Amino acid sequence: MGAPARFFYCALGLRRTGTARDGDTPIAETARTTARLDRLIALALEAMGYELVRATMIGNRGATLQVMAERKDRREMSVEDCAAISRALSAVLDVEDPISGSYTLEVSSPGLDRPLVRKDDFARFAGQEARIETAAPVDGRKRFRGRLAGLDGDRVLIGGDWGEAAVPFDAIIRAKLVLTDALIAAELNKRNR
Repeated sequence: MGAPARFFYCALGLRRTGTARDGDTPIAETARTTARLDRLIALALEAMGYELVRATMIGNRGATLQVMAERKDRREMSVEDCAAISRALSAVLDVEDPISGSYTLEVSSPGLDRPLVRKDDFARFAGQEARIETAAPVDGRKRFRGRLAGLDGDRVLIGGDWGEAAVPFDAIIRAKLVLTDALIAAELNKRNR
């Protein structure tokens, strides 16, 4: 038995912008569009006292924009937080219109087994177990599972029964915490303070 997982989700309805023709991809996921979208979302969240963890567009037709955010003060996210973010982002995205086509906006908290996306995340969760995947092999492997040991400059330190590795931050394509008893205990300890 452990603590219940904390993960909140709030979705706003479908929105239609622009004019996509038959055969067109309704959402052009270019690097420029993605960077602009991340910037818009991050600025809106920052003004509200939140940080962007990750924004991801999933699918083409009937696409979903998933926004994962956390409080700057590191307090627990609530359903009300997600709803407030959802309303604010909807207004910003309606005005700025960075996405053409229909999509659904989903806002959530990162949860316990959260993705690790910023350098700060790897330092903040040092001591916890994580999975890391790289684009190219590092020390002969592309997948690592072990205990985070923080950062050494631009390298993420991770170790396990297989040994230790210093993974270049820029080589990481995916990383997340692994849900373990230690992670749950750390979260419960934080809540009980």
